[in-house]
Parts: sequence; structure tokens; C-alpha cells
Amino acid sequence: MHISKLQLVNYRNFARATVKFEKGVNTIIGENGSGKTNLFRAIRLLLDDNLLRMAHRLDERDFHRGIGEWRGHWIIISLEFTDVSQDETIQSLFLHGAGNITAATVDRATYNLIFRPKAVIRQKLGELAAGDHAGLAALRSEMSLADYETIFTGKSSADFCNPKVYRSLVGDFDAVIFPTELTSPDIGGIVPGMFSIAREIGFTFVQALRDVVAEFQNNRTNPLLTLLKGKSGEIDPTAFAPISALVSNLNNAIEALDDVRAIRTDIRDTITDAAGETYSPKSLSIRSDLSDEADRLFQSLKLFVGESEAGYEGGIHELSLGGANLIYLTLKLLEFKYQKVKQTFANFLVVEEPEAHIHTHIQKTLFDRLKYDDTQIIYSTHSTHISEVSNVENINILGRDGGVCEVFQPAAGLDPGQVGNIQRYLDAVRSNLLFAKSVLLVEGDAEEILVPILIKQVFGLSLDELGISLINIRSTGFENVGVLFHDLRIRKNCAIITDLDHAFIDLTPDPLDSDAKIKAKKRALGSQTSGAARSIRLNSFCHGNAWLTAHFAQHTFEVDFILAGNSAAVVSVLNDVYTDAGTIAQAKADLESGDIARYGARVLTMAKQVGKGWFAIILGKAITPDVHLPNYLLSALFSAHRPISVESLASIFEHRLKVQLKSGLVSLPQIDAMSDHVGRFRRGEIDFDAVRAEMLKAFPGDRINTLLATL
Repeated sequence: MHISKLQLVNYRNFARATVKFEKGVNTIIGENGSGKTNLFRAIRLLLDDNLLRMAHRLDERDFHRGIGEWRGHWIIISLEFTDVSQDETIQSLFLHGAGNITAATVDRATYNLIFRPKAVIRQKLGELAAGDHAGLAALRSEMSLADYETIFTGKSSADFCNPKVYRSLVGDFDAVIFPTELTSPDIGGIVPGMFSIAREIGFTFVQALRDVVAEFQNNRTNPLLTLLKGKSGEIDPTAFAPISALVSNLNNAIEALDDVRAIRTDIRDTITDAAGETYSPKSLSIRSDLSDEADRLFQSLKLFVGESEAGYEGGIHELSLGGANLIYLTLKLLEFKYQKVKQTFANFLVVEEPEAHIHTHIQKTLFDRLKYDDTQIIYSTHSTHISEVSNVENINILGRDGGVCEVFQPAAGLDPGQVGNIQRYLDAVRSNLLFAKSVLLVEGDAEEILVPILIKQVFGLSLDELGISLINIRSTGFENVGVLFHDLRIRKNCAIITDLDHAFIDLTPDPLDSDAKIKAKKRALGSQTSGAARSIRLNSFCHGNAWLTAHFAQHTFEVDFILAGNSAAVVSVLNDVYTDAGTIAQAKADLESGDIARYGARVLTMAKQVGKGWFAIILGKAITPDVHLPNYLLSALFSAHRPISVESLASIFEHRLKVQLKSGLVSLPQIDAMSDHVGRFRRGEIDFDAVRAEMLKAFPGDRINTLLATL
């Protein structure tokens, strides 16, 4: 039996979300605050028998804030299972709603936690006249958490994440229309307390490690104590009797030591002298408190580990963070293995962010080896190294849009060939796109190296600060990765950046052309033809997809960089490419000629001379805040990162003011005046058009004005 689906409705930062799982190992990926911990807690509320029962009593903080007034709404957590065990106990849990466990068996079933108003409140809601907003408001004003109940149901048929279904079960708060039926059969039959799936399956939760030493010091959370307690109960009393006798003899021997007896006598005499016989204790002894009971004796055991130094074993507090975390995780896995042996129906292992402080090689090895028969494993992770080796069909991505969390399945609707392509592409670098708010796909090293530098210099914000991952495809096969961004899969913006390779030389055949020139024209024509075909292909691929756009350099990145007005930057690195003075002089003349045939050929020759990647690194040193961003790059950036927030825009303005101040061409009062406008914009007192107009008026020559005009 394994979990095939989890539905969350109105639970914490999930308005409504569906998470799909497969057999074996599943991976949950998401940025901070995207709901990974809340998702795991939802699963634990249904399956973790170690979670305190009081945790099932939810409160107003558990309601999704996006619904506004929570009173009257329901929280629903629903698990769907596939390959359900045919054991009668498990079958009865899921068939209870039908009242018959012998007429049929189920292979797919649900188990739900529903936090809803009690029957008397639901009845009052159902008695409200349609549109009676005043009556609804009055009823809600009297409602409190005491009017709510938690129920568990099985064999439900409702799609709880469907808004129409939710309105039919709970009610339409906008129209004030509520069902008169107190309990719809669609939510399933109520499962009595005596039947609990959590008691019938094996479930182990390994939480994210914040302070592993503290976990070992806490008797409740120390995994070693959990293991030892389990084993101490299995010890044959007859076999343990000799140990008990040894402990008893040891205690007596310690008590009989002359020094111990002398101290006892001295304590007794001192008390008598100080307080008198009447008020002194009647008896006093010094004894060893070492227990001769197996359970308590086992609790005295500590773990010592030799991490690096041969012949020395230290306590947990002496280990590195990674070493201590690895030991903790190992003990929790052993706890799971001990538990798994005892269980019959199904086993679930849920691990929260196992990568903390653990070396990347160990992360990948751990993930690859952590597989148990008849066990479903669910990870959450921030590690690209774990996501790299994860099966893309078993990945759920959590995304955050404001206060709402969404769930994406990146392989949904793809054929096996497409899934295979994605699996091959998503190495440790490219899998970073799974964690990003938005994505730029580029075709080569030059864009990978220079685009982040250009953005940082011009805007003062890094791609990381904007939540953008730049992924180098190292080819023009963008479709293999671009297919991920779709309504059915990852609903995040992705911009493709590539070249049209339009020829910048005259391609007209000339009988006087040399062999070298004929070959050059042939190559240029071939590239131009391929670029045109690429444009048609990618534009067609992106058509009708709100999440995907394509952006093209007219020629190539290096040529279009100069075309945008950046010849001076390229001239400044000539000495890093050439050593001959004559060549440098000729190259300078070509780059400053304004003739695209000359400067285009020259910059590509320079890139070829040292390699495109190394040339990009050299050129990166010459990028300043006054660089001209090619329009296609600007278009791609703001197609991927949309909408751009007020905070980001304000930070861009502030960066440009620092650039102006550093130039020495403007006065401090001018800067202060514009800073005041930016502050008002950040506080919402003026809009973007107003602050942009002020910037244009105050600093008409600043590079940012041209860029902001496109927003």
C-alpha cells in the first residue's frame, strides 16, 4: 500500500493543493516558506501515531489566511492510497462508510481528516436564506473554535480541491447558500477511534536537523534512547539476571568503601552538631544509584564515535555538524528498520531536508541507497545534488505566489521520451531551475558568464536576488527543458535566450571572392538559415503558452553587445587578447569603426582566439554600471521576472542614484531629492510612472531611463 495522492484544502499556506506520489522514493522541492514542513505535518496528522492526539485539534492559525474570515470554513486533509492491503482490518477502515466489508474489496481508498463546524452550526448555516449576508455575519460572530470538531473519514468520493465540490459540501459564502444535509456521503464514512490507520502501518518521520546535539540531549527526541528502550524490553530476564547481580554487587562495593563511609559519618555528625538530635535525619546513607533494571540501565548508555582521529572516540558534541547529522539520521533509519520488521500492511519513511551539513557525495549516495522493499519514502530537500538523482516523475515542486502555495508535477502529461530527455538534462547545475521563481535558458558560456554580470552592474540586483535561475543548455535544444514550463507542469515564467545568427556580411556571391571568403559566406549563410528555422521552431513552441517566451539576438551575443553601444568595453580588453601592437591597433580601429561587418568579424575573432568562455570572463572585468543592455536581454529578463515588485524597483532606483553620486557629476541635494521620491514610491505614496518621470527629469542621461521605459 502506498500514498498516491494528498489533497490539502484551507490548511495553513495551502488554499487548495494536490500532491501526487508514486511507489518508492518521492522528492518534495520548494523554496523557503513554500509549505514543505506544513505538507509533512499534514501527512503526520493522519499517519504518525507518535504525534500527540491534541495535535488533531486544529485552531484558527491552521486556516489558510487567504480565505479571510475562517469561521464556517472547513480544513480538509485527504490521503489517497493505492494497492491497498486486502487484510480485513485495513479493508474495514476504508469500507466502513459502506457498512459492508465482505461484499467487496478496494484497491484504492482514501483517509481524511476534516476540521469542520459541529452539527448544530452546520444546521444553522443550512437554515439561512440565500443571500442573507447579515444573518451569516451574525452567526459567524458567535462562532468559536469550541464549535468545531475533528473527524476522520474513509472511502470518500469527493474531489475536495474542486471549488464547486467544496461549495456543495461546505457552502457558498459569497452567495450565502449552504447545504441542508448535515453530512454528505461524499466525504466518506466516519472512522471510529478504535480503527486507526496510524496503528496499523509503520511510519517514521525524520525532522530537519537544526541542533543535533540538543536532540541527543533530550530524552524524548534522542534516537539512541528510542532504540535502546525497544531492545531493553526484548531482553530475556533470565539472561539479564547475571548483569543485575553485577550491578547490585558494584553498588554495594562502592557503598562499602572506607572513604564513602567516612564521609557519610562526617555528614551525620555535622548535622547532629548543627541541629541537634531531635531535628536531624533518622538515617542517612551514600549509595550508588546505578539501576539494575534493563530499561534504566540502557538509558545510561551513550554513543561515542571516532570520526577522523584513529584510536579516539568522542561524544556527539565533539563531532562535526555533518558527522553528527549523519549519525542522527543513521539512528532514525535504524529505528525505522526495527519498526518495519514488526509491521504488516505498509511502511512510510518521511525525511525532512536530509542534506543539512552533509557532504554532497554523501547526499547523493544516501539518496541512491535509501531504498527499502515495501516502503514508500518521501523527502523534502533544498539540495540540487539530491534533486539531480531524483526521478523527475516522482518529484513535486512547491511554489509560492504571495501567501498561496501551489504544487507542480514536472512530468505531468509528458511521454516517456520527453521524461527521459529531462532526466538526462537535469544535472546538479540545471536542476537548480526546479527551485527558482523564474528561469532564463541560454545556449552558451558567454551568456552564462556575462548576463549575471550585466544585470548586477546595471540594476544593482543579482539574478539570485530576483529569484531567477540562469541555466546553460549548451545547445539550441531548448525544447527538452522548456517543455517543463506549462499549465500542466511548472507554472513559472521561463524565457529562452538564443541567437538568430543573421549574417552581418554581404552574402552575395562574387567571382572575385577568395576561397576563404567563399567558405566564410557559406558558413554565415548556413548559420543564418539555421537561425531562421530556430526562430520559427521556438516561436511555435512558445505560442499559446503563458509561461514560456523566446528572445533572439539579431546576430550573436558578442556582436549584439557591441551593436547595443558597448564597443568601448571590448576595446578596453584588447591587451588581454592580443600582444602585438599592430594587431591591437587594427582591432581597435575595427571595433570603433561603426561598420558591423568589421567589428562583428573582429569580436568573433577575439572570442575564437581565447575561447568564448574565457573571452566572456575577460570581458566581464570591463562591465560597468553604464553598460548598454541589448534589448533582447532586457525583454527576456522582464518576461521571466514578472511582475517586478515595488521593492525591487525601488532598489534599482537606489542603485542608480549611487552610480550617479559616484560619477561626481551631480550634487548631493539632487541625490537627496530623488531619494525622497524613491522612498515615497517604496511606501506606496506615488506610483511607478511618477517616480520614473522624476528620475528622467532629474537624471536624463542615466542608463536606467531607457530600460525603465520598457516596463
